[in-house]
Amino acid sequence: MSGLSEFSLIKQYFEKYTVARDDVLLGIGDDCAIVQNKTDQQIAISVDTLVEGIHFSPDADPESLGHKSLAVSLSDLAAMGATPAWFTLALTLPAVDLRWLAAFAKGLANLATQHKIALIGGDTTRGPLSITVQVHGFVDAKQALRRDGAKEGDNIYVSGTLGDAGAGLKLKQSQLNNISGTDTDLMFLQQRLDKPTPRVELGQQLLDIAHSAIDISDGLVADLNHILEKSNLGAQINLEALPISNELLSITGREQAEILALYSGDDYELCFTVRPEKENQLLKNIKENYTKIGMITGGDKTIFTKSGQKIELTGAGYEHFSTEG
Repeated sequence: MSGLSEFSLIKQYFEKYTVARDDVLLGIGDDCAIVQNKTDQQIAISVDTLVEGIHFSPDADPESLGHKSLAVSLSDLAAMGATPAWFTLALTLPAVDLRWLAAFAKGLANLATQHKIALIGGDTTRGPLSITVQVHGFVDAKQALRRDGAKEGDNIYVSGTLGDAGAGLKLKQSQLNNISGTDTDLMFLQQRLDKPTPRVELGQQLLDIAHSAIDISDGLVADLNHILEKSNLGAQINLEALPISNELLSITGREQAEILALYSGDDYELCFTVRPEKENQLLKNIKENYTKIGMITGGDKTIFTKSGQKIELTGAGYEHFSTEG
């Protein structure tokens, strides 16, 4: 690959930027990494692949792409309440572009340092651009937040604001019409798409409070439905309670913003369920922004309400293998 071997590429652009951890006994440079587990904790593992033309455009900023490649996997750890520890990187490149690599590594390393997660190995090969990150994290035994833990009567909460990243994508694809707002509004939505914030600290704070949790990667409706299916329950969602940023409202107005909040992906906020009697614990212990949007119900359906009236909605989150026609 342009005279730069696999091992020299990893050493030059990634190894020296990773954080040092005492539990990494052998990192990059051998056939396998060797790490030390903590005896009183379990390991949460997740892997995500981003493919050019599917998950990001060919002209994507490499520094932002490095950030997002790790952020989407850290978001999975956040949804389980896990503390990040190690990650591996598999990078498929059509050719070696040194400036692209330097920027990509910078975005990756900055987020890795922020969350004290160490790069312990990986692979590079030639082919269409794709990025695979596998993350490992610790969680106290039997405490991990799961999708199947929701209980009837739980309140449903989401962190942050919803629909921003979906709007950013539609703006990039010129799919939003009659928009208003300022350049600052547009930049905010684009940043929410390109550089999502994994809610790692929030996930850890929810371990003794929430019954269930999931990160919102494919859209609120689609991802909440995973909790409902695993827990064999239904939900009621108040559309007026959906947390929507002022920037999104300025661009689209409330009605279109609600649809984006429900069905668009890439926000990487957390959706979680909590017993009503634990609301005081939320107020006391959770510092990040969160909003109550509904409750878990019996049955197997999701009901939407507005001004106290039931609303019929149609739409879907992102389906990776869906077909049309």
